[in-house]
Amino acid sequence: MALYKPYLDVPGTTIFDAEQSRMGYHLNQFCMSLMKAANRERFKANERAYLDEWPMTEEQKLAVLARDLNRCIAAGGNIYFLAKIGATDGKSFQYMAASMTGMTQEEYAAMMLAGGRSAEGNRVVGEQARGEHTGAKK
Repeated sequence: MALYKPYLDVPGTTIFDAEQSRMGYHLNQFCMSLMKAANRERFKANERAYLDEWPMTEEQKLAVLARDLNRCIAAGGNIYFLAKIGATDGKSFQYMAASMTGMTQEEYAAMMLAGGRSAEGNRVVGEQARGEHTGAKK
């Protein structure tokens, strides 16, 4: 029997729960391997060959190769582990977060400095369509 997950209807949000952890175990372990310089060099020398040493799904490998962090998260990746890929590529966490939103790093920084993304319409799927009010002042 599946657990009740009331958080599944939060738009654009993947909660790293036990199910995600199990699905992404090898992907996240691969990411952690990048903490060692020798592994980073092996990965950079031949990314596909290094990925093939890990029992990851083909989707996980392709997501890493594409540096598509949203796909990596959907495949069980945890952003704190995935940050090791960005560090290996010489990218900041801010750069990585921006890439997940479709914004440039500068646009993302400006949004965050202005207070971040509005919660209006982003609390539950269909919030605006149902006309529900969740406590925020309109």
